Amino acid sequence: MDDRRDRIVAWVGAYILPHEGAVRAWLRRSLVSQDDIDDLIQEAYCRIAALDGVDHIDRPRSYFFQVVRMLLAEQFRRSRIVRIDAVAEMDSLAIASEQPSPEQAAGARGELARVQRLIAQLPDRCRRIFELRKVEGLPQREIARRLGITESVVENEAVRGLRLIMASIREETGWPEGGAKVRDEQARNRKRD
Repeated sequence: MDDRRDRIVAWVGAYILPHEGAVRAWLRRSLVSQDDIDDLIQEAYCRIAALDGVDHIDRPRSYFFQVVRMLLAEQFRRSRIVRIDAVAEMDSLAIASEQPSPEQAAGARGELARVQRLIAQLPDRCRRIFELRKVEGLPQREIARRLGITESVVENEAVRGLRLIMASIREETGWPEGGAKVRDEQARNRKRD
């Protein structure tokens, strides 16, 4: 029995606790007072830790949000005076899901396409090494063996590729580190290959 409780407490620490900040932010947007937020979070931890098991919980983040929302609803029901705007806000809030929103998914697809385009613009050897190391996840030793080069060259080219990609992103987004200096470095790197 004690071992099971220890496993649940460890699970709460690993899978629930990391989402406390998001739950607190959600409650603040719901216009819940700081004292009530602390009480709701504490009660949620107690309820989750008191479960007989956690194997049935597929999405810990969503489960945590749902427990807190249920506790908030209980608090509203027990309360004699409830601000109407708080109830309306609670009803209009969507429980945070582990699935990205359509906007997030579209943004991620756009970002992926941009990074793929930037990788394609790398000098040939640099691009090949970067893809093998960062995309396919091969170890430096294996890449060096496949390409007949030293591990040092693999490491340097992978770092170079990452720097060029980051510089291009900075340039595209207008970060101060970008600009003509980045274009000059990219031109020098292309000439070397």
